[in-house]
Amino acid sequence: MELRPYQRDAVDAVWQHIATSTTNPAVVIPTGGGKTHVIAQLCRDAVERWGGRVVVLAHVKELLEQTAGKLRAVAPDLPIGVFSAGLGRRDLGYAVTIAGIQSVYQRAHDLDPLDLVIVDEAHLIPPEGEGMFRRFLTDARDVCAHQRVIGLTATPYRMKTGMICAPEHILNTICLEIGVKELITQGYLCPLRSRAGKAEVDTSELHVRGGEFVSGEVEDLMDKEGLVESACADIVAATMNRRSVLLFCSGVRHGEHVARVLRDRHGVDCGFVCGETPTKERDGVIGRFKSGALKFLANVNVLTTGFDAPNVDCVALLRPTLSPGLYYQMVGRGFRLAPGKSDCLVLDFGGNVLRHGPVDAIRLADANSAPGEAPAKQCPECDALIHAAYATCPECGHVFPEREIKHAAAASDVEIVSGNKSPTRRSETVSEVAYHIHHKRNDPLAKPTMRVEYRVGFNDWVREWVCIEHPPGGYARKKAEQWWRARSNDAMPDAVEEAVEWARAGALVKTRSITIEKKPGDQWEQIVGHELGEKPPRLEDPDNLQEYARVADELDASEIPF
Repeated sequence: MELRPYQRDAVDAVWQHIATSTTNPAVVIPTGGGKTHVIAQLCRDAVERWGGRVVVLAHVKELLEQTAGKLRAVAPDLPIGVFSAGLGRRDLGYAVTIAGIQSVYQRAHDLDPLDLVIVDEAHLIPPEGEGMFRRFLTDARDVCAHQRVIGLTATPYRMKTGMICAPEHILNTICLEIGVKELITQGYLCPLRSRAGKAEVDTSELHVRGGEFVSGEVEDLMDKEGLVESACADIVAATMNRRSVLLFCSGVRHGEHVARVLRDRHGVDCGFVCGETPTKERDGVIGRFKSGALKFLANVNVLTTGFDAPNVDCVALLRPTLSPGLYYQMVGRGFRLAPGKSDCLVLDFGGNVLRHGPVDAIRLADANSAPGEAPAKQCPECDALIHAAYATCPECGHVFPEREIKHAAAASDVEIVSGNKSPTRRSETVSEVAYHIHHKRNDPLAKPTMRVEYRVGFNDWVREWVCIEHPPGGYARKKAEQWWRARSNDAMPDAVEEAVEWARAGALVKTRSITIEKKPGDQWEQIVGHELGEKPPRLEDPDNLQEYARVADELDASEIPF
């Protein structure tokens, strides 16, 4: 099985991080992007290259089954055990153990020393307190002090506590992140389109508890007779040419009501599953849906994380949520490609697209910010994510044009993937690259950046900014690290002045061409792609430089902690 380019990049980034840092990395890959293939390759590398022992933790049996199957496809000779009460297996003594966290959280010592712990759906690790994950990891570290943890997730944030990576958390930094829009553009994920329900839902009277709408109030709101009938009629009309429609309902009573109206009023068979559905019955209904024998399937809180049905070409959100993670997971059920599937329609009856933004640019509220605070926006010049109230970008000085913002009365014009309205792109050959220290105008306290200018055509220059001195762990700094890593075998300097000096001395790869994009409504173009040459050799003896991470193929056994 051959990895896709971004999957190989993810594997390399993990080994780079482990070889050069004592912290625990996370990899962010969208739903449907093939995290399991990355996990499988990490296991194979750890065992076959460095003689390590690995446990892969997941919380649902579907993920365990997927991981076990794909791992055997990648490395059929690899000793793989499964420890899961739900699958009736309690294998011990294997180089790789795929385990359900509910089954092993009290039995870490039974698995013997573990060099690597890989956590699928890593956003489920609690930020504080005990919990099953933390108890297992603490006990496992008692047996193997050099143990490292690797997390994989599509949603690197929690509703209440923000990003999952922090110095004080189990996972400390994101070593690689690939975006939804990138994988759609590259043809690895299915294009999405969205439309709102005709019946408007007013959530202003709902109370919030623990960062989410009170579930009972949500179900009462969404289960009103007129709303259910209108929603069902809308769903049937919109899905005449769809094959598999997955509905997310607000509660058991609401889900049963929706399924009943679809059957009785519209003559279509609709399955229903929830947490209380007996396992055998649930597996049977889901099996019919995946095979195409059942077109409509309603559910409550069971078909989000770990549910893999590539045939889904319509997702109906019949519940409002304040959780960006839940919103993403629901929409993500339609990301996967399937034969004959050209796109996936998202029908939003809960105002979720307006509330959270496009799935490739979800707005995350700061835990300390006041309710109703404006969302973030992206600077078209330097790509910094900044507060929407800024008239001038604090990173590069770009002045945002003044324009009237109008919102349509219906949410149907709000795109489920940002920039879906045909941005214009052009590719230009680069004849010259110049590097400069850039200081923000009229702000001597602002961090300097490295301004990179590409000469295209006779005398046309296109610019981008690399935020080398921005705070570690922040968006701008992470993007700068990724930019530098793709271009040099030398470590990225800590100072912009040194970075410019090294760039001018030949530390960076030659840029052959750039791809420039201009979105409808934007005043400025931005660089969205680069064609790069071969990386140049290091400028100095590696002993005189900060050690820089290298790809897995260049590592030897002494550079991995086990």
